[in-house]
Amino acid sequence: MYHQGRGVEKDKWKNLYHMEEAAVRGHPNARYHLGSRELENGNTERARKHWIITATLGCDHSIAMLMEMFKVGFVSKEDLASVLRAHQPAIDATKSPQRDTAEDFRQLQKEGGSR
Repeated sequence: MYHQGRGVEKDKWKNLYHMEEAAVRGHPNARYHLGSRELENGNTERARKHWIITATLGCDHSIAMLMEMFKVGFVSKEDLASVLRAHQPAIDATKSPQRDTAEDFRQLQKEGGSR
């Protein structure tokens, strides 16, 4: 909302405040974006910590970022292995027949088909 100024005046400080609040309360996308912001500001250690947290919550984008950080030496092999071990159970925990059905339906809509 504050980031784009939808319905309110753009305010980067309020945007940051609300993003931090959401991250603290467990919103993975907010924490992922905080990690991206930290990387942009040159705080690789803080970015790494944010992405480790979100990767263990099942965020694939964070896994990709941690892999890139591993390639340049900002993430240890042990940390990456630990995150990958935690990532899969988080993904498995979100699986259900209802989600599978919804994904099948989404794919059908994407392809232009119907049931």
